[in-house]
Amino acid sequence: MAVAVRGSRGGGGGLGLGGLSLRSFFSYRIFVSAMFSLLFIATLSVLLTTNPTTPHHDSALPTSGNAYVHRTFLALKSDPLKTRLDLIYKQASDHVTLVNAYAAYARKLKLEISKQLRLFDDLAKNFSDLQLKPGYRTSLFESDGPVDEDVLRQFEKEVKDKVKIARLMIGESKENYDNQLKIQKLKDTIFAVNELLVKAKKNGALASLIAAKSIPKSLHCLAMRLVEERISHPEKYWEEEPKPEFEDPSLYHYAIFSDNVLAVSVVVRSVVKNAVEPWKHVFHVVTDRMNIAAMKVWFRMRPVEGGAHIELKAVEEYTFLNSSYVPVLRQLELAKLQKVYFDNQAENATKDINMKHRNPKYMSMLNHLRFYLPEMYPKLHKILFLDDDVVVQKDLTGLWRVDLDGKVNGAVETCFGSFHRYAQYLNFSHHLIRERFNPKACAWAFGMNIFDLDAWRREKSTEQYHYWQSLNNDLTLWNLGTLPPGLITFYSTTKSLDKSWHVLGLGYNPSISMDEINNAAVIHYNGNMKPWLDIALNQYKNLWTKYVDNDMEFVQMCNFGL
Repeated sequence: MAVAVRGSRGGGGGLGLGGLSLRSFFSYRIFVSAMFSLLFIATLSVLLTTNPTTPHHDSALPTSGNAYVHRTFLALKSDPLKTRLDLIYKQASDHVTLVNAYAAYARKLKLEISKQLRLFDDLAKNFSDLQLKPGYRTSLFESDGPVDEDVLRQFEKEVKDKVKIARLMIGESKENYDNQLKIQKLKDTIFAVNELLVKAKKNGALASLIAAKSIPKSLHCLAMRLVEERISHPEKYWEEEPKPEFEDPSLYHYAIFSDNVLAVSVVVRSVVKNAVEPWKHVFHVVTDRMNIAAMKVWFRMRPVEGGAHIELKAVEEYTFLNSSYVPVLRQLELAKLQKVYFDNQAENATKDINMKHRNPKYMSMLNHLRFYLPEMYPKLHKILFLDDDVVVQKDLTGLWRVDLDGKVNGAVETCFGSFHRYAQYLNFSHHLIRERFNPKACAWAFGMNIFDLDAWRREKSTEQYHYWQSLNNDLTLWNLGTLPPGLITFYSTTKSLDKSWHVLGLGYNPSISMDEINNAAVIHYNGNMKPWLDIALNQYKNLWTKYVDNDMEFVQMCNFGL
């Protein structure tokens, strides 16, 4: 029984403790709520004691933890038009600063743009004067009362108008002060000028090619007059029998391949007039079928002086020169090369091939005859090859006495420094060229070459020429012309001659020393400015014209103007 009573008291005691805990919990919550309420009331009282009439831009915002709350409250309490006024004022001030900065930079650079400087200064002054207008100053900046919206709207309109003007002026003047813009503009100008320069060079090269390679009216007239003479008096121009001198190896033999009657006559005449024993000189002149008649009439009417001998032939008479034997004739049948030579469109004229190589003569058989001299003249031991644009000023028989050291070709080298090296004529990116030749090897000149035909046959130089010329069907080894295959063919078989034997450049270089020219045995008008053209260099022209046969009646009739 006692146990039961004790247990009943214990249960009552537990209930009393639970009630006490619940009351304590509610008391704690009430205490916390009361504290937060007191804190809120204190904070609110502080805020309400602040002077609300103090302007926003004059107040010192608190830096305590309540700063954000304070600013938010002020934003809600302040006049929104004043905020708008502050934004307009700041925009005007920013543009005044920008205008002054550009004006100061212009003064520093001492640019000759006084009108722009005056405009910048006036614009900055207008911004300042705008704020000092009595209506705006009293209504917007000095008043503690509310902002007049109409006045603010008018002020904003005037500010925006001036900002617009400032932006336009800065935009127009920016490239004068912005280095990046100036650099880019300069680059664009250089690029545009370079494009014009490239186009002008192409047009100039084409015009130069036309002027240099077209047949002048006077030359055409001369050829026509000579052919007319042949037709009018056929009895005068019978075919002569070959002379034994043509195959006499003891005489001095010259090879001249040309379709220019007047040029050939000058070469022959200059050799003969300067020869000590002209009767020992034999000239082998080869032309094409179209000009052979004119050539024969000229030398029948004006025989070679001094008892010298001349053989005249057409290239077509050498029947072994056909497409089955000659690589050049086979290549002329290729469509690609035909397009290179005969496409006359100006825009394509300088695309892939150097202009000076576009003349069809560079692939003509007449131009490549020089590689067949031993077969054309099988009984000769030596022969002197001359271009038709040379003038001989001294006796040349000393060339036959030059020891070629068993080599095939005697020629004057043209390299100096890095110029006129093999690398300038051959494509050394091609493995065949790179493996066989030295890019720094010195080049030499065609135009006056003494050839040892016995050494030529021994070295099989023509076969070498055929091999390399056949490999160049696609023009990947060299561009066009006869000098690159000549440099290859006679790579290790050329003997360098003294430079006084052959002076080059009279067809393009106006700076050659007259002492050098006068001391030369042969002068060469290589280049576009040939002496029979109107574009010839005047300082050298008389060296050629003095050998023109002006007494020839057809030269006078065709008005050469020499």
